[in-house]
Formats: sequence, structure tokens, C-alpha cells
Amino acid sequence: MSYGAGEFLQELGRRGHESLWVKVVGRARLELREADGTDCWVVAIDHGDVAVSHSAGEADCTIRCERDLFDRLCRGEENALAAMLRGALVCGGDVELLYAIQRVFPGPPAATIHVERLGSR
Repeated sequence: MSYGAGEFLQELGRRGHESLWVKVVGRARLELREADGTDCWVVAIDHGDVAVSHSAGEADCTIRCERDLFDRLCRGEENALAAMLRGALVCGGDVELLYAIQRVFPGPPAATIHVERLGSR
């Protein structure tokens, strides 16, 4: 099983504090759609202090997407804002919380650069 939403969110909750969020206050509900239903998580942020629950609680922001897309966000293979612009991710309420959450996703995997040697003609 590859790293995905569950592992990312549990690790985020174990941190207890995220320095990138010292100016952020709010609750974001993540609704991750799967074939057999919707998996909900709530990320509560209070000036960098973080609490994560596996529930469908009240929130200032609701982020909805397919579970596979969120797994890719958690691995740095996708960008949340780009996904929102193309309609694959829907954000309702306080969009600033989506921007904040985007900041803690890992960056894209290092690109492998292939250099071909040009032969003389």
C-alpha cells in the first residue's frame, strides 16, 4: 500500500503544531469520495496548533475530491490549487484554508533529467 491520505492526515495530527500555520485559524473538512462512499476528516488549526479527527464535524471550509486525487496531493504528485482550477477538487467556504493546507503538502518529486549526448554529423 502506498502513502496516502490516511497516513498523511494521521502524521499531521501527531505533529500537534505546524509552524507554517502560525497565522491560521479555522476548521477544514475533507470529504474524500471513494467507490463505496465518502471518507471524512476534519483538520482544526489554531495559530499553528493542529488537531485531526476522522469524522464529519463542523468546518469553515469543505474540500471535496476523489480519494485517489487526495492521495496524490499527499505524495506531492498533484497541486491542490491546480486541481481546484480544473474542477477535480471543490472547495466551499473559507478558501484561505485550502491555501494553507496546500502549504504542508510535499513538493513534487525530484525530476529526473536525461541528457543525451549529441553526436557530430
